[in-house]
Amino acid sequence: MKQEELEFYIDAYGKDLFSFCCCVTRNRQEADDLYQDTFLKVYELGEKLVITTNPKSYLMGIALNLYRNYKRKLSVRQRIAGVSVSLDETAELIPMEGPLTEEVMIVREECRIVREAVRKLPDKYRIPILLFYMEELSQAEIAAVLRISESAVKTRVHRAKKLLKEKLEGLL
Repeated sequence: MKQEELEFYIDAYGKDLFSFCCCVTRNRQEADDLYQDTFLKVYELGEKLVITTNPKSYLMGIALNLYRNYKRKLSVRQRIAGVSVSLDETAELIPMEGPLTEEVMIVREECRIVREAVRKLPDKYRIPILLFYMEELSQAEIAAVLRISESAVKTRVHRAKKLLKEKLEGLL
């Protein structure tokens, strides 16, 4: 892969990929690492890399696989060493600037509550919801990224929505 191609992917999909990494890892520092590792992997694959249909979902698939590998390694280390490292460290990603009206405060609080509920979902449900609503990928694209069937994606999104509805029913 040429440097120009890599720069094109970074310019075109970098912001969306970083946002996705933040939501998946739930930690800004880990998101930075995952973002960089994703583009490093793309660069390492070089000429072997063939992106034909949807580069954005392909990049997210790489990021997701790297994240799963990281979690797997972390789990093994925790079992061996008994070290507890929290993946649920949360970082506020939206800066609060300017004068705040009551309506803006209410909307921000509602958004914070929804984001927190989504963060607490198991990865099995959280990742398809993020890909569907945040990245606006189709069920077929999500199935390709997660390497599961479209019906499994549909089921996971439905169950995640049901879990979120139960959690948020009394709050909002």
